[in-house]
Amino acid sequence: MKAVIMGCSRVGARLAEMLSEDGCQVTVLDIEANSFKRLSQNFNGTALLGNGLDEATLVRAGIETADAFVAVTQGDNRNIMASQIARHIFKVPRVVCRIYDPLRRDLYSELGLITISSTTVVANMVKNKLFV
Repeated sequence: MKAVIMGCSRVGARLAEMLSEDGCQVTVLDIEANSFKRLSQNFNGTALLGNGLDEATLVRAGIETADAFVAVTQGDNRNIMASQIARHIFKVPRVVCRIYDPLRRDLYSELGLITISSTTVVANMVKNKLFV
């Protein structure tokens, strides 16, 4: 699988490493060069400095032949916009978008985006630990 990940946050870096370890071809994008310090020495993919909302940057990242695109920056609006670009302009088969705001997650899910609200996921995990 060929994946493009927008955002080299803790989640983006960890996901990039996990996919790389599984033998996937991974490119991780970020607008901050320091973010790539989160990647371990074992990361076999590509780290690309650039804005994932810019179509030329996405092309350099290989989005035209990507099987998956994941948006995990710190901004809901950026993640939503980039996911829409990946899905509608580049026709990436699998697009996953992290959204912090649970209300937005529901709205964009209804519009066909695969969305994950880390806020909801963590809240459910904490709730489940309270009753174990």
